[in-house]
Amino acid sequence: MAQKFQTPSGMHDLFGDSVAYFEKIYESATKAARFYGFERIETPVLEDTRVFTRGVGASTDIVEKEMYNLKTKGGNSLSLRPEGTAPVMRAYVEHDMYTRPQPVKFFYFGPFFRHERPQSGRYRQFWQFGMETIGKGGPAVDAQIVSAIYGMLSDLGVKNIVVEVNSMGDSKCRGLYKGVLKKYLKKASLCADCKKRVTKNPLRVLDCKQCVEIKKEAPQIVDYICKECREDFKKTLECLDEAGVPYDLNPFIVRGLDYYTGMVYEFFAGEKEPLALGGGGRYDGLCELFGGGDVPATGAALGVERVVLAMQKAGVKIEEKNPQVLLAHLGDLAEKKSLRLLEQFRKANLPVYNCIGKESLKGQLSRANKLSVPWTLIIGREEAIEDNVVIRDMRDGSQEKVEMKDAVKEVKKRLKG
Repeated sequence: MAQKFQTPSGMHDLFGDSVAYFEKIYESATKAARFYGFERIETPVLEDTRVFTRGVGASTDIVEKEMYNLKTKGGNSLSLRPEGTAPVMRAYVEHDMYTRPQPVKFFYFGPFFRHERPQSGRYRQFWQFGMETIGKGGPAVDAQIVSAIYGMLSDLGVKNIVVEVNSMGDSKCRGLYKGVLKKYLKKASLCADCKKRVTKNPLRVLDCKQCVEIKKEAPQIVDYICKECREDFKKTLECLDEAGVPYDLNPFIVRGLDYYTGMVYEFFAGEKEPLALGGGGRYDGLCELFGGGDVPATGAALGVERVVLAMQKAGVKIEEKNPQVLLAHLGDLAEKKSLRLLEQFRKANLPVYNCIGKESLKGQLSRANKLSVPWTLIIGREEAIEDNVVIRDMRDGSQEKVEMKDAVKEVKKRLKG
């Protein structure tokens, strides 16, 4: 007996309803991105490992535990991309995009990879939609991306959306806060991973799902950011107010990546046990790490599988768009003639369900009824010889024979009627 194979752990096939949700999200995401002036970019699935060790941060969980790394035959180290911002910035610097009118605004929609424990809505191969603005900063730029994603989620029918926001301050503010936080954490009872994080990057402790109680008494970064950063954060919140985006202040959101500066945020949906959908923030220092200049930038990303879950929890159903015409045929000659007729409908941009195969005419008409198709075109032996087609109204059973060359015109007339 032949061996059966399964998808690798944490990865999943997309078909049926799951594809319908993905297509709906892609449609809505693209519409929102285009409206706000973002153009599409797709970076390679494989990148030089240093894009992530340098950009995301060598001490982050993503780099230390979750990346899929490989060596090429030439000895180069490559990694499957675990996130989208660092590759987009790599592309910005590599292609000298600073010579284009600024800001450069990109969106992407594709698969990413992290080796983490699979659970509901979290996979090792997962999809993200992201938006990045590079070359111009400020509160209004941050707020535009938050507002765009909030609006997109609302259009998809996601309920009870809340944005939790915080400020990471600049490098000086953060340096002061890290010292205070480290001093506090050294006295706390931490998990094994967090004991290592205290030395390397104490901010990572605030992301830990095991050391939740530690955060309650921890010093808050908003108390240590400078006057300029506090004013900048205040202006961003005012922009969100103007855009009508609801938000909650959460002093312990630090995101899991080292490149963030200034405002950071995460999107949640649902009243009971809110589902984390994604997040983002400002990353003004990332371009310089990749050999570019001091370039302001901001961006955010959503987990597509998470958005699907949020839509399903909100009761959002994706309606199937069945064609209004079915093409049935009886016999080999009729089946051949149906291919020519099908091409005529394709050129006319009229979708037709074609019953290719050896199914009986009765079976084909039964399928038309199941699909609730109002019109069926029937090519029998006689019609195939005479180059005719029967147009049947599936609602009352009436039918009319027309020349095959006139079939598209006649169907259009009936569809309008």
